[in-house]
Amino acid sequence: MASSHGSSPARHGGRDGIYHKERDPSPRRCRPVRLLPDVCPKEPTGESEGRGLCAGPSVVAEHDRWTVYSSKVNLPAALNDPRLAKRESDFFTKTWGLDFAETEVMPPFYLPSISREHFGAYLQDTAQRERIHERCKTICPSKDAVDAVSSMSTNHEQSRAELEQVPKIFMKPDFALEDPGTFNGVLPWSHFSSAGGRAGRDAASSRLLQEKLSHYLDVVEVSIARQISLRSDAFFHAMSSQHELQDRLQETQRAVAVLRRRTAAIDRVVCEGPLRALGTALTRSNCVKLHNKLKLMAAVHQTQPTVQLLLATAEFVGALELIGTTKEVLQQELQGVHSFRHLGSQLCELEKLIDKMMVEDFSVYARSDLDRSLREEPQVLEKERLESLVFGLLRQRKLDFVDIYGDEMMAAARGVVAQCVAESVLHMEELDTEVVTKLADQMRVMTLPEWFRLLQNIFESFLLFLQRIKATLNVIRSVVLEVLASNQNQQLLEEAGSGPSAEAPPGLSLSQGEAELAYLTHEGLFISDALNEAQQRVLAQDPGPVVGSRTQSGGNAVPSEPELNRVIAGLQDLLHSASDVSHDRCVKVLSSRAKDGSLERLSSSEFVSLSQAVESFVRDTEDLCGRRSVSLKGALQSQANRFVHRFHEERKTKLSLLLDNERWKQADVPTEFQDLVDAIADGKLTLPERRIPGPDDRKPAEFLLVDGHRHAVIGTVLLLIRIFLEYCQCVNDIPSIATDMLTRLSDLLKHFNSRSCQLVLGAGALQVVGLKTITTKNLALASRCLQLVVHYVPIIRAHFETKLQPKQFSALRHFDHITKDYNDHIAEIAAKLVAIMDGLFEKVVSKYEVKAPMPSACFRNVCKQMMKMHEAISELLPEEQTQMLFLRINGGFKIHLKRQLSRLGVINDGGPQHGLVVVDVAFYTENVQALRSLERLDLNMVEIWEQKR
Repeated sequence: MASSHGSSPARHGGRDGIYHKERDPSPRRCRPVRLLPDVCPKEPTGESEGRGLCAGPSVVAEHDRWTVYSSKVNLPAALNDPRLAKRESDFFTKTWGLDFAETEVMPPFYLPSISREHFGAYLQDTAQRERIHERCKTICPSKDAVDAVSSMSTNHEQSRAELEQVPKIFMKPDFALEDPGTFNGVLPWSHFSSAGGRAGRDAASSRLLQEKLSHYLDVVEVSIARQISLRSDAFFHAMSSQHELQDRLQETQRAVAVLRRRTAAIDRVVCEGPLRALGTALTRSNCVKLHNKLKLMAAVHQTQPTVQLLLATAEFVGALELIGTTKEVLQQELQGVHSFRHLGSQLCELEKLIDKMMVEDFSVYARSDLDRSLREEPQVLEKERLESLVFGLLRQRKLDFVDIYGDEMMAAARGVVAQCVAESVLHMEELDTEVVTKLADQMRVMTLPEWFRLLQNIFESFLLFLQRIKATLNVIRSVVLEVLASNQNQQLLEEAGSGPSAEAPPGLSLSQGEAELAYLTHEGLFISDALNEAQQRVLAQDPGPVVGSRTQSGGNAVPSEPELNRVIAGLQDLLHSASDVSHDRCVKVLSSRAKDGSLERLSSSEFVSLSQAVESFVRDTEDLCGRRSVSLKGALQSQANRFVHRFHEERKTKLSLLLDNERWKQADVPTEFQDLVDAIADGKLTLPERRIPGPDDRKPAEFLLVDGHRHAVIGTVLLLIRIFLEYCQCVNDIPSIATDMLTRLSDLLKHFNSRSCQLVLGAGALQVVGLKTITTKNLALASRCLQLVVHYVPIIRAHFETKLQPKQFSALRHFDHITKDYNDHIAEIAAKLVAIMDGLFEKVVSKYEVKAPMPSACFRNVCKQMMKMHEAISELLPEEQTQMLFLRINGGFKIHLKRQLSRLGVINDGGPQHGLVVVDVAFYTENVQALRSLERLDLNMVEIWEQKR
């Protein structure tokens, strides 16, 4: 395996990736560079041995040519992993330079392009012989291949058989002779004994064991040698790469030595002199800084007297800015100065004292502002003082001043009601304030007009109270927005000045120190003037340091943008809280009056006035504060529910009394009710104003005209129309109770339907009123009244639909149920009328006999009853309903007559009996059709006859 610098480089081998020595000297096209193979690949088996490793040296197959003893490099060096970065490219870059790269060789232009078509004639001539040749190669492989494969297989099987002779204990990865179990397994000394005549046999056994272990060692060494021989090409390639690496390292060492010599010369010639000049400039700069530091110390020494002077003039913001700047200078510029070791703590105590002063001053201001008179005074008290206090509190991050104002606002809101009640009590001579001390008791003693004026006064006072709070909060909000805008501008200036300030020359610190010095030694009372002067002076010299100076002096003292946004949100919440507190106090005023139930006894107009006043106050506060408070609205809704309950119970009781006293006779219609119905037809569901009766009033009419149709009604129905108009009028005045009113009105209509059914169909009027009997006229009148109510149900539904929210439309289903119940009741009354006549026909027709004289008494009696029935209902029911009712009555009469004729055996055969029946039927038809509105009634009597036998 010895190699030298002149040895030829290894060439690319076969397809299996293993490198072999060059055998074919013919030139070949350059292939892409591959990585080095593993110097210790897995043990080849089968096909891979015969294909890729048959050309390598082998201690078994080529015993005479090469052995392991021919190697001149020890085994550890040969087994070293030669794979390193760019191992294969070292040869080419060493010879042709670092810029060497493999490229594709362009085909020559002077050679023609040869394609498969040029070999077409030749392939056709040799195709038959080629197929025969390929078939023979498949059937009979070549002798060399067979020998190689058989030799490789034989060697592999022999090697495997030899290795299997070695015990498995030597092959374990944790093999260690130090282990007693392993040692006894390898050397069974327990079988050897030095006693008696067995010594010779034990010695033979030990020699046999030594020979066996030597044999195992030989087998393993031979196997290792065989593996080394199979990998000889990789060993040669690794050794050549090691020599190339040594050459590269020597060249690199020489280049590093040259570079170090040149670097030392550059340092000696170029750097030493300029560094001395820079050191001198730095010394001068340090002297200038020291001088500025001494001037700054002189200015800081005058901080406390200046702060006392500013506090004497209530300039809190200027004093705080001066303290903050001085503390920042002490922490940055004068840190560690022994003479100022106590000044920092003194300034902190002074700053805390200023904080307490500002908080106390703000509390006094808020209390005096909210407790003063609400009328004839400006909305904002001492605006400049408020702005100064807010600026100072923001400067110190005392953001809880919003909570302080909120607490004062709560206390002031409680005093608004007490002040209004006290003003109202002064005008009441009969009220003794020494006896009645509580506000609630004083309000309950007032009459309703006095209490209502008090409530309106409270509403007006709270509106003025909220306007004052809003004006004050707007001033505070403007100050916060100004600070927020200043912060944003400051950030923009910092971003704009960060570039130049980062690359500024060393002289910049001098300008900055002078600006701070001017800021601290300004003789005026206001720090803002000093800041403007310093900024203008420094800006004239260099605009870059101004930004840095402003940032260092006050950048950290102002609250951050999120904190300011929270303050603005807190101000808005405070305004909302003021609205809620005002509504809560008004709720207590309502609750104190409603304890004795006086609000429930209000009339409709009085409750409407109260509701309108509350609605107006809620609307005004919502426009003023941007928040819709629900407490007062909820209290009004609760009171409205009680009002609706009492309103409904009164009218339901009134309707029940009217029904219990109703005799179910047709009543005259006064002109005011006819005008009411006409107004409903015009779309006005409101109660007209009461008129004083005059001599020109019309007389009451017999019928009620509704859309051109006459309605015979009872007095209770007329009052029912007025009652449901009262419901509609109440909904117009108080839209918030539309849902409750709808439910109560539906209950009222259901009560009228059920109670009238009990009194008429159920004959309850016989016991309640003392009627002798329920006549057909009573039934027809009840039916017509129900039809009138059904006519107005859709109108009422449409009116309520305009007052409801879309999500409340489901409540309108009550009207559908009412319409169905009324129609069912009307149908039951019609069926009752038919049943009355049907019972009469059954009684009369059962006695019918077909004999002279004609017309018979039976038919005369039937016609008489039909005329009475028509006379009773024709004036009450419309013509169409009368015709439909008599058609049903005629159908029942035909059924009974047919049954009687069938019982008597009279058929349609043209005989004497048939003739007599025809005469009676003609008499019946003539009399019925002679009635009014029944002239065109079809009374077909053919169905009364049985089929001819």
